[in-house]
Amino acid sequence: FTHELLDQVLSEYVDDAGRVDYRGLREDDPDRLAAYYDLIATYSPDSHPQLFPGMEERLAYWINAYNAATLAAVLSEYPIASVSEVKPPRLLFFAPDKSGFFYFRKLLFGGESYNLYNLENEVIRGRFTEPRIHFAINCASNGCPRLPRYAFTADQLEYQLEAETRKFINEPRNLRIDHEQKILHLSSILTWYEEDYLAWYREKYPEQNANLANYLKLYADQSRIAELDRAIEYEIQAIPYDWGLNDRALTAP
Repeated sequence: FTHELLDQVLSEYVDDAGRVDYRGLREDDPDRLAAYYDLIATYSPDSHPQLFPGMEERLAYWINAYNAATLAAVLSEYPIASVSEVKPPRLLFFAPDKSGFFYFRKLLFGGESYNLYNLENEVIRGRFTEPRIHFAINCASNGCPRLPRYAFTADQLEYQLEAETRKFINEPRNLRIDHEQKILHLSSILTWYEEDYLAWYREKYPEQNANLANYLKLYADQSRIAELDRAIEYEIQAIPYDWGLNDRALTAP
């Protein structure tokens, strides 16, 4: 099983800031993403386990499947300024915000139907005790980790997960420390899934105090480690999430 088609799409239609040229992808070159989506709709580690013999092959597949399905879902609704604009079925107007995109839109993976919410929480989080996946999957929003310009692959997975985690954590938009007010400002991705990070940390470092600051120190630039040491006891506040679409046409200077 190859992720080459997705790799080509990402390298050509995603910039270094993780912004997607949705208009160009939809109007000029929709076929390659459609062909890759056809692959993941037909084959998966569940339907064809012989194609995905190891954990790395399976996890790389599911990360790529999530990112590709998200791209395909946006293109089917484009132009939109946010995934929040995708509404649930009319009779379910009372459904939670963003449920139209993440819950009511069904997508195929190996012949089995999932929505993006269940794909993330039941399959990716449910099957893999790997908290770095939160810095690899992309929900087409500016608050997400930057969408990489490459597909994840089994042979590069460890390096890729490490690189994306370090990139996310060292961006000022995701981690700010106010020593005067004693507040650690963190991306909502770090507060929403706090227990994922701390459960992994407890297992890996049972002798250490499991908290977000200590987890972040594993990936922070050397210049920030001393700051995080000072912030161990600080109050944590979530940075408001930006649900604006990661669209080059909307976010480019």
